[in-house]
Amino acid sequence: MSLTVVLTAFVLVLPVELPDKTLFASLVLATRFPPLPVFVGVGTAFGLQVAIAVTAGSLLSLLPEALVSGVVAVLFLAGAVLLWRSATEGPEEADDVAAGKEGTSFLRVAAISFGVLFAAEWGDLSQLATAGLAARLDDPVSVFVGSWAALLTVSGLAVFLGKKLADRLPVALIRRVAAVLFLVFAVVAAVETVRTLAG
Repeated sequence: MSLTVVLTAFVLVLPVELPDKTLFASLVLATRFPPLPVFVGVGTAFGLQVAIAVTAGSLLSLLPEALVSGVVAVLFLAGAVLLWRSATEGPEEADDVAAGKEGTSFLRVAAISFGVLFAAEWGDLSQLATAGLAARLDDPVSVFVGSWAALLTVSGLAVFLGKKLADRLPVALIRRVAAVLFLVFAVVAAVETVRTLAG
């Protein structure tokens, strides 16, 4: 396991998720249910989502190197454009999908939280970033650890610090910083594509 790859994945995924629906879905769940089972359910959902993304990225890495770096460049460029364009929008609203759920057992709350976040994360920018990193860096375990740690950090902040955090996040700035990070990764991948084709 490489600490550099873990840190790279963490630094790339964290700013993408801070102003995301993940944060607000976790907030909504934490206002309805006790924080610990919400965190357990959300964290488990993230673990499975990251494992799926890393697996997809690792399978992608079996393709020819130029094709992989080209696909990775497109993934990151698309992410950069989406993040930059969304910088002027407000925070994403989380649907209160837990409305009407009155069960308060630990397992029931964890299962509800798992279901909400697992469904919400499909095709998310963090999932695309994780798959791209897994394809590019050829270290799936480190990418998994870094990405999952970033997602757990975001959900932990949401669940345990709650609304105070959401009101103070400079959403536009965070999204623009994340867009620049995505753009840097897109440029690096594009340069690698050209170098591989030229060589």
